[in-house]
Amino acid sequence: MKKRIVIAILCATMSVGMVGCNKTESSSDKTQTSTENKTTKTDTANDEKQSKDIFAMDTYMTVTAYGEHAQEAVDKAEEEINRLDGMLSTGKETSEVYKLNQAGEGTVSEDTAYLFEESEKLYKETDGVFDISIYPVMDAWGFTTENYRVPGQDELNALLEKVDASKITYDKASKKITLPEGVKIDFGGIAKGYTSSRIMDIYKECGVTSGLVSLGGNVQLLGKKTDGSDWKVAVESPEEDGNYLGILQAADKAVITSGGYERYFEQDGKKYHHIIDPATGYPAENGLTSVTIVSDDGTLADGLSTSLFIMGKDKAEAFWKKNSDKFDTILLTDDNELYVSEGIADKFESDYDVHVMKK
Repeated sequence: MKKRIVIAILCATMSVGMVGCNKTESSSDKTQTSTENKTTKTDTANDEKQSKDIFAMDTYMTVTAYGEHAQEAVDKAEEEINRLDGMLSTGKETSEVYKLNQAGEGTVSEDTAYLFEESEKLYKETDGVFDISIYPVMDAWGFTTENYRVPGQDELNALLEKVDASKITYDKASKKITLPEGVKIDFGGIAKGYTSSRIMDIYKECGVTSGLVSLGGNVQLLGKKTDGSDWKVAVESPEEDGNYLGILQAADKAVITSGGYERYFEQDGKKYHHIIDPATGYPAENGLTSVTIVSDDGTLADGLSTSLFIMGKDKAEAFWKKNSDKFDTILLTDDNELYVSEGIADKFESDYDVHVMKK
């Protein structure tokens, strides 16, 4: 079973729950497979809206741009999404990552090299919590194939011996990656964040100054809305009640959420989610239900949303304090306590009692 994290962009004149604003489709609802091209025109060229729904990277995505170059921007965004999906997929035999995993070595493209370098930084900064070599463990649990199972402890122990991104060899000059025997990698923890950042670059190249992308719950915003106000991003509650954790006003930011309820399966009455702790090989159980990262950098936000979830509340808060110049965060604990870092506290509204984390 999968459950999506919904991050909705709210229209300026509408409140939460009112009909009229599109939400991201669930990655588990694959009945809609075609690309839809939706166009809304208004009286001024700057307000002209172009939007496309795309299925790629195993999720539904929406790219939206405003202005006279909006159509060109969303068309090029779709091309970029499909290009990166074809390059980074672990399951497509033609992809660069698949070939690297099979061969154990290879000279990679600029995109893959960049993602490896960023993953390497995150691995070091998080003391190994963010580890792209976790892929075989994810595969053993069935999260890569949806053939879910609980692996035996001996099997996990054997796989965990190979989980150590620091043992991967990388030559920056030639962009050659060499994997130790039995090691396979997956950029799934940052690929969508990198994709959303690339789309922001494309928008800017096309002359678009207002737009957004929603990639299966990951949202990245370009500029403000056409009326000059901030976007309103609603982060839905983990509970299946249609309510939101709160509303965040933001501009020029990536807003990315990870949670154990996002994708999981049940066996013998117990739920097992997809965010695996590389220290144990089991789904992380460190007291957090969801983590939202707000940052200028979509790639960083994507990687940190997973990393802080695995860390747990206290370590996540300490990590934010050390790196508060790079991101802000919203943490929901298992006992429904909501913590918001001070950098965005005045931009976040919630019906929860909010605890403000200060440096």
